[in-house]
Formats: sequence, C-alpha cells, structure tokens
Amino acid sequence: MAQWTDPAAQRWLIGVELRHYRQLANRPAVAAAEAIGCTAGKINHLESGRNRQQPDEVAALLRYYGAPDDVVQRLSQLAERDDQRAWWSPWNDVTAAWFQSFVGLEGQASHEFLYEPVFVPGLLQTEAYARAVTSATPRVRPDHVDRFVAFRQARAAVLTDSEPLELAVVVGEAALRLDVGDPEVLQDQYRHLIRLAALPNVELQILRPEDGIHSGFTGAFAILGFDHAHSVGYVELQDDAVYIHDQERMRGYNMAAENLREVALSPADSVRFIESLGRD
Repeated sequence: MAQWTDPAAQRWLIGVELRHYRQLANRPAVAAAEAIGCTAGKINHLESGRNRQQPDEVAALLRYYGAPDDVVQRLSQLAERDDQRAWWSPWNDVTAAWFQSFVGLEGQASHEFLYEPVFVPGLLQTEAYARAVTSATPRVRPDHVDRFVAFRQARAAVLTDSEPLELAVVVGEAALRLDVGDPEVLQDQYRHLIRLAALPNVELQILRPEDGIHSGFTGAFAILGFDHAHSVGYVELQDDAVYIHDQERMRGYNMAAENLREVALSPADSVRFIESLGRD
C-alpha cells in the first residue's frame, strides 16, 4: 500500500521492535550504544522513533540482541523505505495528533481487527453518515466538518486500494440502530455496509444482545497487524488514545477479538440481518 505512507508511523514501529528485542536480550541501552558506537541517548531516540533509523544501525543492533535472521532482514528492509510525506498531511489541522498516529499505522498495516459497539466505524461510513456524526460531535469545529468528512472518505479508500487492507470488523446491533441523520441516511448506510461486506478483503459481523456473553464489554478497540512488525492494539479515549505493543498484553486483545468473532453472527447471517433492517 505504497500510497499510505507515514514516516513517523514507520519509525515508531521500528523503534518498538528494537526496544522489544533489546529487552528480550536483557541488554541495557548503554551496552547497545557501545556495540554500535553511539550514545545511550541515541539508542533511546531510535527506540522512540524520534530519529530515523538507518538500515545498517537496525541490522547491527538486532544482531547484537541475537534476533533471528528473518527479523533482521525484515526490519532493516523496512528502514530502507524512502522518507516521504504522510498521506494524511493535507488534513493535519483537522485531526488530533493521537488519531494521526493511528491512521498512519493503519496505512502501514496489512490487516486489522475492529470492534465498535456504539456507531458504524469510520472506515465503513458513507459520506452522509460521516457528516451527520461529525456535525454532532464537539470534537470537530463546525468550520472543519467538510474537511474532516473528506479526510474520513480518503481514509476509507484503504479498503479498495490495489493492495487493500484486510479488515475483520464486529459491529454491535446498537450501532446500526443509532438514530443518525434522516431515515434515508441510515438506509443508504445499510446498503453501503452490504456492498463492503461483499469485498473479498472485508469480513463484517454483527453482534446482537441475544448472541450472549462476550469479551467486548469494555468497549471498542482495534488491532493492527503488520508484515514487518508485531501487532499493535489501540483503545480510544475521550481526548487521547492508548497504544498497546507489549506482546504479552496483546495476547489478551487477540483472545478478545477471537471471542467476539465466535459469538457474533456469521458474515452471511450478518448481511441478512442488515438487509432486514433495510426492510423495517
């Protein structure tokens, strides 16, 4: 997905991996610095993503940490990618910094799991639905609504790109019944969901109250999966977000995602359920 570039997101991913393998090897930053002839401060900057990581530095550090050869190769190749402008930069002034980080990482991801119990996720929204939701939230200034909706529509193109994002999404029934806009806005949103569900890279499931107990009661979350790095979890707050990259903690999120997919309606039954809403 070459068009979905984000240098900061790429640096962050590489930094997380460098820190992971350093801690796994039980090597202090000072020792790592001595191994490649730099300062401990630079090691910290490389791990935070503040500095661009050079491929030879990445390879040297990973070899020092005893990382497998395939890890050395994939991360040094990731570091070789040209430093380009972030795809979302035209909308920099209408999007929060913590969300810019997420869409930057999303553009680097090969697959994503998403659970949303309250409203239709942004990736799946029609323009009219996105406008109604955006106009109703205090997060977006009234004079920024048009541009934020344009950003949301641009982001959704990741699903229909020549190398599209593989998306598995579980949406709560309440999200489909939320009163957004006028009846035609909702009907058009239902039709759009059905069209998206027909894409080979999208698996859409609906979760109803009668489907029973599940692991999603703590709220919405996302999991981003990458070809060249470990997966990252994402939980949105009112005015910030939490990113989970510790792989021990990620096991819990992956188990929750699996449980939600098991409890929710199958993709085929989910489409039939959405169709029934369109007939109500």
